[in-house]
Amino acid sequence: MKAKVDQNLCVGSQDCVDTCPEVFKMENDKAVVHAAEVPAGLEDKCKSAADACPAAAITVE
Repeated sequence: MKAKVDQNLCVGSQDCVDTCPEVFKMENDKAVVHAAEVPAGLEDKCKSAADACPAAAITVE
């Protein structure tokens, strides 16, 4: 599973980092993915982070 943050949509709310810091981090006031693959066992947490994004900037596939 991979996660992606659309930098054009990200508003820097940090909700994804608060929800799943194992996958997301902040850089220059925008969220970025710092894990090439979502670690095993964190899939649901990562999906919750995507659902928490107020700008719908995160996709998980």
